[in-house]
Formats: sequence, C-alpha cells, structure tokens
Amino acid sequence: QVQLVESGGGLVQAGGSLRLSCAASGTIFSIYVMGWYRQAPGKQRELVADITSDGSPNYADSVKARCTISRDNAKNTVYLQMNSLKPEDTAVYYCNERGIYRNDWGQGTQVTVSS
Repeated sequence: QVQLVESGGGLVQAGGSLRLSCAASGTIFSIYVMGWYRQAPGKQRELVADITSDGSPNYADSVKARCTISRDNAKNTVYLQMNSLKPEDTAVYYCNERGIYRNDWGQGTQVTVSS
C-alpha cells in the first residue's frame, strides 16, 4: 500500500521560506511523476510543481520564480523549496504520485503565510 507523508509545513511571515518534504513508501518511487499540489479554502486543488522520474521539473506560473522541486530517488523523497512566500500561498499542500495506473495523495501539510 502506497503511503505519502508530507512534512515541513507551518506558519511563516511573508517573504520567508519553507521546505516541504514528502516521504513515499510501498511504491517503486523512482518510476513515477511526483507532484506538489495545494488547496486554499474555497478553492480548487491546483498544481504547484511536479517532477518526472528523470528529474525534469514543471512549475505553475504563480510559483515559477520562487519554488524549486527536487527528488531523491534513493530516499524515496520529493521536496519543495518555497522562497519569498506570500499570503496567497497559504493552503494545504499535498504530495501526489502519478503514473498510468496510479494517482495517490498524501494527507497534506498546512502552510500559512502571515502578512
């Protein structure tokens, strides 16, 4: 059974940084696209960034200049480094593992950015 466990969320002031981590277990981590999504209250879940099995990243325009996604296949972990955080980045951030026959989610970690 796949488990995706996020960590690293919290409360930060605007302009600050956070590094989110997602540890995967029960999966062949290295073959899947890993992604970070977020959902703010009253809004739909949206893609923040994802990264292919060979390490090619993709970012939402809203975070492109401020975030870096990376993965460590040896540790079955994907990271999201977020800098210059804004209040509008406040949301629950979810880790996602995606393949042809797979689409699994973590439980989410709250990120709150105060102004």
